[in-house]
Amino acid sequence: MATLLSVNVGMPEDVPWQGRVVRTGAWKTPVHGPRMVRRLNVDGDGQGDLAGHGGEIRAVLVYQLESYRHWQKHLGRDDLTFGIFGENFTVDGLPDDEVCIGDRYRIGEAEFEVTQPRVTCYRVGMRLGEPAMPALLVAHHRPGFYLRVLTEGHVRAGDEITLLGKGPEELSVADTDALLYLPGRDPGMLHRALNIPALSPGWQQSFRELAAARRPVQEPGWQGFRAMRITRVVPETATVSSIYLTATDDAPLPEARPGQYLSVRLSVGDAGPAVRSYSLSGAPAADTYRIGVKRESRGRVSAYLHDALRPGDLVDVASPRGTFVLEEGTRPVVLVSAGIGATPVLAMLHRLAASRAPRPVWWIHVARDRARHAFADEAHALLARLPDAHEHIHYTAEDAPQADEFTVTRGRPTAATIAAMGVPADADAYLCGPPAFMDDLGAGLRERGLSPERIHTEQFSALPAVNPGVTPTAAVRPHRPPGPPGTGPLVTFARSGITTPWSPAHASLLGLAEACDIPTRWSCRTGVCHTCVTPLVSGGITYTTPPLEPPEAGTVLVCCCEPSTEVVLDL
Repeated sequence: MATLLSVNVGMPEDVPWQGRVVRTGAWKTPVHGPRMVRRLNVDGDGQGDLAGHGGEIRAVLVYQLESYRHWQKHLGRDDLTFGIFGENFTVDGLPDDEVCIGDRYRIGEAEFEVTQPRVTCYRVGMRLGEPAMPALLVAHHRPGFYLRVLTEGHVRAGDEITLLGKGPEELSVADTDALLYLPGRDPGMLHRALNIPALSPGWQQSFRELAAARRPVQEPGWQGFRAMRITRVVPETATVSSIYLTATDDAPLPEARPGQYLSVRLSVGDAGPAVRSYSLSGAPAADTYRIGVKRESRGRVSAYLHDALRPGDLVDVASPRGTFVLEEGTRPVVLVSAGIGATPVLAMLHRLAASRAPRPVWWIHVARDRARHAFADEAHALLARLPDAHEHIHYTAEDAPQADEFTVTRGRPTAATIAAMGVPADADAYLCGPPAFMDDLGAGLRERGLSPERIHTEQFSALPAVNPGVTPTAAVRPHRPPGPPGTGPLVTFARSGITTPWSPAHASLLGLAEACDIPTRWSCRTGVCHTCVTPLVSGGITYTTPPLEPPEAGTVLVCCCEPSTEVVLDL
């Protein structure tokens, strides 16, 4: 008979960590006497980051005495007191390799259902002073698990734990955890996991994506950078130009998927090499790539591309890459853009027009006025070749005159205007433009009924940060790291426009990015969760902590690697 050994609670508090402040409820201590367990948590307990912990599905975290003994031996520690793993219930029994998702238990007056393994999170490493702990929990198949409260009631240390029913499929917590985080997953087991109603929605979504067997990431057409020749520079508006590139030997080029981008490396003045990425905007062609470049008011690279380069000049270019790509299928397509954001969706429109796809297509574009409406005639002509196309142009300038070729709507599109356009709920949508624009239009599309996984976005600048639990601070423009420069290989963060020498003082490429105040995305910081996965444009890396599952080709986990050569990261 399993037994509840300890009930542990703790309210969120601010904890200093690596020069920042983390809001966390990981510091939990045992309590004496009965405690009421409610739908969202145990009385006196709270979670600091409700995006990853807590809530109805993750109301109570369970960890086992057997695992405590395992870690005491493995870590050589004798100070592992109950609650130190962040758990609410410390139990004797209920091992992760026997408890199954969907199992139901009675403890004291309350009844519970197992919903998912513990989330891999750096905060358990903070609490124990063992940064590698998130990876160790997965590698040793000892994650612990969450409970949903079916019936509220009092519990206390010493209560017996009674099994009320086994979950369907009888998929253990340890196997479920390995299915998400470890390589060699069994497709049949993925489908079994999706047959468990009690499994949390977040884990269900992850397993659906894995089971869908999506097209693998395209291997780069060539490694690193290669010289390419500029053949034409064509002004599209006063601030936007198309630049055409060919191979120096006129050989065929690897085909790019519509929506991908090129990274271009240039030496501009005395500032040294600079890398910028530009979306491919042209029709599929065997011998030419076309990118669209907007002259930015303070952009030295875009100004150089507009003013200094001429046909015949050579530039270094990395192979087409990117996952914002048009998916094959028969569903309706919605292409939404603002300003220079038209470039990747224009490439998608070229592909649809070239195949005269029968798929209904909505083209929604926002510009200031006709003079600054890049690719207007080109897009209009492509739409005319499609059997079921819907063109919606919005100008934001109050005094913008109507265009002769198409109807223009004043102001920005909204959820109401999207509904009036008749955008179908089963469409695939592709959005590119400023973050606020994509947030607003994405919300409008979701209101229209589009599922979030069918709304794809592309952002030219650094992606929004994912730093769970870290207290927000004022945004700082990316910069080179403070202090003496490193002496190692150059590291370029292409999206942020920062190039700086590597120094081992930063421990990882993620640490270097953080020292540069570049927005970063991470959760476990130990190579497990893959939140930090980043495209590697060129160069080589070495993993200081080998990830439990290697990332896809052409990408790296920046949380646990350092450069072995000069590298360029799409970060």
